Amino acid sequence: MKTFRNMLALSFIGLYLTSCSSTFYQVYKTEAVGNLITTTNSLIYEDDNCRVSYNLWGEGGDAGFQFYNKTDQEITVNLEDSFFIINGIAHDYYQDRVFTTSTGAAASNSKSGSASTSVAGVNYLNLIQNNSSQVTSSAGIVTSSGYSTAYNETRTINIPAKTSKIISEYTINRTVFRDCDLLRYPSKNKIKTQSFSKANSPIVFSNRISYKVGITDEPIKFENEFYITEITNYPESEILESKSAEFCGQKSPSKSKYFKNVSADKFYIKYSKGTNKWRH
Repeated sequence: MKTFRNMLALSFIGLYLTSCSSTFYQVYKTEAVGNLITTTNSLIYEDDNCRVSYNLWGEGGDAGFQFYNKTDQEITVNLEDSFFIINGIAHDYYQDRVFTTSTGAAASNSKSGSASTSVAGVNYLNLIQNNSSQVTSSAGIVTSSGYSTAYNETRTINIPAKTSKIISEYTINRTVFRDCDLLRYPSKNKIKTQSFSKANSPIVFSNRISYKVGITDEPIKFENEFYITEITNYPESEILESKSAEFCGQKSPSKSKYFKNVSADKFYIKYSKGTNKWRH
């Protein structure tokens, strides 16, 4: 009886810990500084030669961008003179790395053989019984071949006329922001938003890009700057919804989870409560 009570108590403890474990999302809203245009899917910077598009949405925030060449000449982006800057700290786009790719194939060849013999004996009914005993042996050979290629990181990125390339290297933030006015694990009716100006924003980040058009020696430089304007913590139920995927008017029989209110000027951090006792 005592054992049963102990097992029951452990079951309740396990159920309690499971119920306390839940998922939350910290959502960041940003604002661009300067002449960036906000659309449904992108934040866009444009000059006479190029169009640079941002979509920050993703875990940790994607600081990368798509660079479109509007001209009839080739544009060269100089990574040695381009930087991702966050809270005044510059990070190089060119890092002098060596990348390696490899390919390989394997093949196997095996042979086996068997031999059998008859064995006579007395079974458990004291009757004579003949059994067949078989021995199998096998041998295998595995051969493999392949090669690897190492190449150095390029100092520049060439973008042909009327085409684009994606340049992506850094995430914006992976650490949950904490504040006494922001509940770390809010219920649905206790969700609050912390607002900021550029002067007191916890994160200000930018891309400084340098490029050349054609064979000119004169570089063109610009900077796209952003800062955090709002931070909100949500329980998972308020950030995700379940719905069926649809294609050409046909819905899938099963449902999947999708983010609500996705926006190019937002990003998020996913975190779990577990047994954490912190309120903020």
